[in-house]
Amino acid sequence: MKKVVVDASVAIKWFIPEVHSAGAARLLDSDVVLSAPDLIAPEFGNTLWKKVRRAEVTHVEAGEILSAFAGIPLDIYPSAALLPAAFEIAATLDRSVYDSLYLALAVAENCELVTADAKFHSAVLESPLGSHICWVDAEA
Repeated sequence: MKKVVVDASVAIKWFIPEVHSAGAARLLDSDVVLSAPDLIAPEFGNTLWKKVRRAEVTHVEAGEILSAFAGIPLDIYPSAALLPAAFEIAATLDRSVYDSLYLALAVAENCELVTADAKFHSAVLESPLGSHICWVDAEA
């Protein structure tokens, strides 16, 4: 079994067809253990809200997506425990603490963070933590 941390940029692609959705879908394989900090739920919800505002999905569809998201087998970790490490990562890489929480979990669990956030991926890839980041379309 391969363990990975996923962020909201990947999770939204499981439900809304967009660029890199196929790469995200490969992570739903039963041989992949998915993990995330508890921040993923509000970030996922906020992304979905933005898509409703832009009329990319309807309010009803968003409700169905939220229900389906709740059924994804994600190992959820409390953000509070990751906050000191996330803060250090954020300060070092000049990235948000929000994004750094996902990376802090990947470091703590000695696995990779899979993301579809190009700016964050690029910043981390060029850092000493580069071995803990993976682009969503890379082979799982």
